[in-house]
Amino acid sequence: MEKENKLYKLPDLSYGYKDLEPYMSEEQLKIHHQKHHQAYVNGINKILEDIGNADLNKLAFQIGGHKLHTLFWGNLSPNGGGEPKEKLVEYIRKDFGSFDNFKDQFSKAAMSVEGSGWAALVHDKETDILLIMQIEKHNVNIYPTLDILLVLDMFEHAYYIDYKNEKAKYVDAFWSLVNWGEVNKRLE
Repeated sequence: MEKENKLYKLPDLSYGYKDLEPYMSEEQLKIHHQKHHQAYVNGINKILEDIGNADLNKLAFQIGGHKLHTLFWGNLSPNGGGEPKEKLVEYIRKDFGSFDNFKDQFSKAAMSVEGSGWAALVHDKETDILLIMQIEKHNVNIYPTLDILLVLDMFEHAYYIDYKNEKAKYVDAFWSLVNWGEVNKRLE
């Protein structure tokens, strides 16, 4: 019996390519989603075609890129921004003191990612606390088994069309797009 190969697929967005303007342009979003994210999906599927000879570092990079981008798209909303509510805000106050302190720490983590990578808010079920982590590339410095709630892509391809080398403006714009309902759902 031949094994059925399931391929990874590029996820659809829950909003249109123009819907995140003015914080993220149609051109930026379209290239990021259709070209960059699609490249990770294609990379995984190509490696899986010959899994017996796979370079596991490349596979981890491609899968990490796909999974983190999928989380990222869900973190964004044309109706995003503001402050979190429900269970999430309670955790943020408990673990960071205030939303402003959390936002400042997360932004600093994003700005100081070495090279290309991500800033992430994660939940540790064992200690029931929220932590911020930096992920280099897509697969380095990950806290194993912690649930990723919120991610910000700090690869240049995520912002360069709109913000050039002004990463701080990109990070500031991100806060106007955060889909707190989705982040809260991931926490629950």
